[in-house]
Amino acid sequence: MTSATIFIITGHSGSGKSTALAALEDSGFYCVDNMPVALLPKFLELANESVPEVKGFAFVMDLREKGFLHNYADIFDTLRNQGNHVQIFFLEADEDMLLQRFSQTRRQHPLVKDGGLLKGIQTEKKYLQALRDVSDRVINTSHYNVHELKSVMMEIAQKRQTTSPISIHVLSFGFKYGTPHDADLIIDVRFLANPYFVPELKSLTGKLEPVRRFVLSDPNCRTFLDKYIDLLSFLIPLYEKEGKSYLTIAVGCTGGKHRSIAIAEFIYGHLKKPGVRITISHRDIEQ
Repeated sequence: MTSATIFIITGHSGSGKSTALAALEDSGFYCVDNMPVALLPKFLELANESVPEVKGFAFVMDLREKGFLHNYADIFDTLRNQGNHVQIFFLEADEDMLLQRFSQTRRQHPLVKDGGLLKGIQTEKKYLQALRDVSDRVINTSHYNVHELKSVMMEIAQKRQTTSPISIHVLSFGFKYGTPHDADLIIDVRFLANPYFVPELKSLTGKLEPVRRFVLSDPNCRTFLDKYIDLLSFLIPLYEKEGKSYLTIAVGCTGGKHRSIAIAEFIYGHLKKPGVRITISHRDIEQ
């Protein structure tokens, strides 16, 4: 069998796996939903002969297939040993968001029994924990709409080659709204002076110069930035050497509107250089 790029989309029911698969199909992948894992090697053998022009293959696999959890490890290892590039993407969402999604769509959760929807969600989470732990990337979709999730998956598809430079995402957030689940590095900047308590700055955000100037003028800020940028300069090449494709650097303050944004923008500006794949977003700027 010719070696292939194989994406396995798995995770919580209601986390957006179908949306992710549609995005990969739009990106040129051959996609199959609810593929029985035991049939995967034979399917790939036949598909490689009949559809050689595709960029790769993507399969949604989850608890709808009863034998999935028992068989996936051996089969994925076999495919890797044959020279295939197999990546597991685990999609998840917070319990309250999953409850809301199932309520809105009126879909039936695959594990709902006498205990009700919440119990089904919690049981599925327990069953899938070991798979989550070995996944190549965990994506929490709680704060993504359909278009944002598609964008994330299409970006992943474009960077599927392991030889691609590491993709860096700088993210600001507010601790009061919870820590981002898909962050690799989290830095807390609540030790810096808070513009929230300055009347003329309270309604502004860290994207604006008055707030940025206030934050960066904190006596501790320059020392902190020098040390943290130095740490990132040390870590990023090591992550690339290890083969990591994605790195999310999260910067948090209390509300996610002032200090975290100003610092995230500074880090983004420092790391943004020719040839560096880097993006930035501010999760809680509208809160």
